[in-house]
Amino acid sequence: MDERTALGLLGDRLSAAGDDAAVVDGQVVTTDMLHDRTDFPDGTTRYTAGWRAVGASLSDVAAMGADATAAVAVYAAPAFDESELADFVDGASEVCAAVGAEYVGGDLDHHDEFTVATTALGDTDDPVPRSGAQVGDAVCVTGTLGRSGAALRLFERGDPADVERANALFRFEPRVAAGRALAGRATAMMDSSDGLARSLHQLAEASGCGFAVESPLPVDPVVDEVADDADDRLELGAFFGEDFELVCTVPEEALSAVRADLSVEFTRIGTAVEREGRSASENRVTLDGESLPDRGYTH
Repeated sequence: MDERTALGLLGDRLSAAGDDAAVVDGQVVTTDMLHDRTDFPDGTTRYTAGWRAVGASLSDVAAMGADATAAVAVYAAPAFDESELADFVDGASEVCAAVGAEYVGGDLDHHDEFTVATTALGDTDDPVPRSGAQVGDAVCVTGTLGRSGAALRLFERGDPADVERANALFRFEPRVAAGRALAGRATAMMDSSDGLARSLHQLAEASGCGFAVESPLPVDPVVDEVADDADDRLELGAFFGEDFELVCTVPEEALSAVRADLSVEFTRIGTAVEREGRSASENRVTLDGESLPDRGYTH
């Protein structure tokens, strides 16, 4: 059973599950777990690991349209190294500061593999679910796609300059400010941690509609430096995931106001369409008229 199947099983038992974070009396709470062998390639600094691990949870807060307030983390490793631990806390603290939140501590444990579990908190009176997209809404995404996939290629090269660039690409800024600007305007939203394609399928399924997406997608220029060809470029941009951008639907009439309030790139990539005749997952989302596979990052 993979992660998505397991989440579906739990969703049948937990009525409040299904969005990027839970909302309890206006407080947003979310938790994540990252592992050395699956999430931190060789060359990832502890500073980057702290930033990225905590940032992943802050991204879930952003996807709910909430203000981020605080984060904690469990740091588990075979041994505690003073400089590594300090670097991790610095990274965690600075990603929180970047979005107006505070890193307030956590827990330590010994484990045979470097592992981090993070929890982030936020506040909102108007959370944005995954389930509100309406036919005719614009389908949009913040920022650019493919940075994490490109970073992995740079890590694999092993050259010190490439590894330094890869670490920088891994340190994304959670889109908390963008999420707040979209709150009250976006009809559905989630982050792109599982990849653009899978995120679109999840939003479409939750909202009971389809999405007609069109090229060009906002793929980051760094992808062109590492991609083998056009197919590989699409793989990194649409399927690899871990970019932590916001994927959302916005009513056509609200687009101009949203763009005016955002300080990040915001690209319309398609339109929400009727789901009639699109019951199969392979037809739920199309790219340039062709089925876009429901495929992405899977733990």
